[in-house]
Amino acid sequence: MTTTRILGTVRRLDDGSGAVRMEDVYAADLDELWSAVTDPERLARWLVEVSGDLRVGGAIEAKFTSSWTGPGRIDVCESPRHLLVTMSPGEPDETVIEAWLVAEGDRTRLVVEERGIPVPELAGHGSGWQAHVEDLATHLSGGEHHDWRARWLELTPTYEVLAEGLE
Repeated sequence: MTTTRILGTVRRLDDGSGAVRMEDVYAADLDELWSAVTDPERLARWLVEVSGDLRVGGAIEAKFTSSWTGPGRIDVCESPRHLLVTMSPGEPDETVIEAWLVAEGDRTRLVVEERGIPVPELAGHGSGWQAHVEDLATHLSGGEHHDWRARWLELTPTYEVLAEGLE
């Protein structure tokens, strides 16, 4: 039996929406991890293809490896520690993705949180984000990312248990 380390948590927010939070420590220094989460060429290798006005206040288009495609806006970019992007700004399905990076010696802790998710969708987002951050670790080690959908399907039952009772 294979044991999967669960990197995420899910919770209901005061406004009735939900949030997914991922946290892990990577074998990369702060600048290397910042590059992996902000450089468009590197992002495309593990998470998302982005194009558009890549500066604070800029409008972007995103195509995630999970297949979600849509507009976004860069709200905060404080190198090398804090990034905040609003996806589908002004739309009913608007969410906010925020990342914090903290140096821990020669390693770096990454915390990614997506807020504004409909509560019934938390399990899918949780398993999806875990598959993404696992792909980040693979990218940083120089490996090829895995089949995102297969990993998402594998993780979803665990995240369904984590999301039970939040509706």
